[in-house]
Amino acid sequence: MTWLQQFYFLRAGVAAAWISLVVITAPASLVLAAVLLVLYPAWDAFANWLDAQQSGGLAFNKGQTFNMIVSAITAICMGIAVGLHGNAGGVLVFGSWALLAGIFQLAVGISRRKLGGQVFMMISGVQSALAGIVFIYQSFRVAPGLVQLTGYAAFGAFYFLAAALWLTFRKNRVARVMS
Repeated sequence: MTWLQQFYFLRAGVAAAWISLVVITAPASLVLAAVLLVLYPAWDAFANWLDAQQSGGLAFNKGQTFNMIVSAITAICMGIAVGLHGNAGGVLVFGSWALLAGIFQLAVGISRRKLGGQVFMMISGVQSALAGIVFIYQSFRVAPGLVQLTGYAAFGAFYFLAAALWLTFRKNRVARVMS
């Protein structure tokens, strides 16, 4: 199994675990909601760093480097925003991050398209950016709760899983043809 396959399976699994935590806890307190909101972009920052290390380093992977930096800053801002403005502040920061992360994910998918399975990452990037715009808008109206944000994470998990499976089946198909 290639690094990219393993990485995509890992990303799908962590997103599913985060969704489960949110649904199980249905954050009973603003503090728990804030912690879960901070964890999501913090994980994304770490995942981008991890992937970049396996793909030539941060200097070689500008899209992942910027995504890592934006996600790390988002994790910090998320805690501050929820503390100062409650759920609406968290949703505003989450939406801003989803917009930027989606643009970076699209750029990375385009740059990696020869590796295969990247159409899922490109679609995910576009969908993330569009969802970010919706979340930003909603933050100024009636902001969705944390449980409602799990749909965003679920689509991300689906796209990572689809990409991992596509790479897995493509690799198996190529191996059968060559043997």
